Amino acid sequence: MSSNQTAWWITLAVGLVVALVVWALLEKLRRTVDEIDAGVSALWQTGQGVAQNTQTSHLLGTTVARGTDLVEEVERHREAGRNPS
Repeated sequence: MSSNQTAWWITLAVGLVVALVVWALLEKLRRTVDEIDAGVSALWQTGQGVAQNTQTSHLLGTTVARGTDLVEEVERHREAGRNPS
């Protein structure tokens, strides 16, 4: 082989090595992005669950007040049943 052909083969070999290194780095990047995406998706679902579980928490004060009113009314009925007039 001539020196020109040898230089071409070396260039092709170096190009192949560079292409393989670039492919490996891109594959590592893709896997890392997939892991991050999975983590973000899990975090998003957890956040949605928390939001669903707390969307009516502002009504708890009203529920407590109505529950207290109900207990007082039940007590009045119980007393009225014990002491018929």
